[in-house]
Amino acid sequence: MSERIYMSSPDVTQREEDAVVAAMRSGWIAPLGPDVDAFERELAERVGVDHGVALSSGTAALHLGLITLGVRPGDVVVTSTMTFAATTNAIVYTGAEPYFVDADLATGNMNPELLRRALERLRENGERVAAIVPVDLLGKAVDYTAIEAIAAEFEVPVLADAAESLGATHRGRAAGSFGRASIVSFNGNKIMTTSGGGMLLTDDGRFAQHVRYLATQARQPVVHYEHTDVGYNYRMSNLLAALGRAQLSRLDEMIARRREMREEYKRLFAGVAGVEVFGAEGDDADNVWLTSIIVDSDAAGWTPQQLATALAEDDIESRPLWKPMHRQPVFEKYRGEIDGSSERLFERGLTLPSGSALTGAQRERVLGAISSFVATR
Repeated sequence: MSERIYMSSPDVTQREEDAVVAAMRSGWIAPLGPDVDAFERELAERVGVDHGVALSSGTAALHLGLITLGVRPGDVVVTSTMTFAATTNAIVYTGAEPYFVDADLATGNMNPELLRRALERLRENGERVAAIVPVDLLGKAVDYTAIEAIAAEFEVPVLADAAESLGATHRGRAAGSFGRASIVSFNGNKIMTTSGGGMLLTDDGRFAQHVRYLATQARQPVVHYEHTDVGYNYRMSNLLAALGRAQLSRLDEMIARRREMREEYKRLFAGVAGVEVFGAEGDDADNVWLTSIIVDSDAAGWTPQQLATALAEDDIESRPLWKPMHRQPVFEKYRGEIDGSSERLFERGLTLPSGSALTGAQRERVLGAISSFVATR
């Protein structure tokens, strides 16, 4: 049987191994330590903000970011419906109600016009909107120019979910630097990984300090254990931060490798009727984390599900685009401004192997399998 090819497996080298071994030998095995401090400084500098707080996951960063913004039970948080469940889960953790905003068809990101409509409707109802959480889909930053202007007009803070977009930019400004704060993820399948982990990034020192306080069990600065707030065990370990520092030093290289694969897909599908590489327009500002295609089955003569089945037979992983949150059984009770765009993308989209760890032979196998499938249709 052939070796399985994954969409985005971790890309680690001897540099990462050496960094983790050095951290172990330093004696800083317990959470926190010099690699955590350095990782926070280095990533904040890369993104162009003043503060970073390394945490156990991107979800933890979202959760603590929302709490620090003052989100509480009974509030409404407006967010993208085209995302992974973690975004919505973090909102629900606070007791607030997620209110979904549908996608722009070209990018899958939050539609600013629908955001405005949502905020107008909620204001008319007299409801407190405590935050806006836009999500950068598949490595493409949302239209922060439009979204931040709307947020300012309605006096609602933005917490940017940049879990998928580290290394991307919007109008020359780095993803992770927008809003009152932004979060990034270092999950195993992300553009760079710490195995698990995430970081909150902000220019607001008091915001960062409060997140750090909550993440370390909200311990008061006294010799004995004293607590006046409910805290969380959300800090990143020193060993994982060492891995993250090594990965960060290779980030541009890994983005370049993913971009090479994106260009291969563009060439492959250029002459295929009814198929487009999703979000390809203007993707020079993306981190090209994952490459997806959108299939018009009537024009192509095949469905994304049929291609996925063919790839699976060759042990190649693929996956539909995110199923919208308003369609998820656990969240379907919540409201939103929905125009059907995200559902259309879910039905027509397929994400293909995109990782920087793909070898030349693996790339050829993927491209060959797709070419063979298309040729038989």
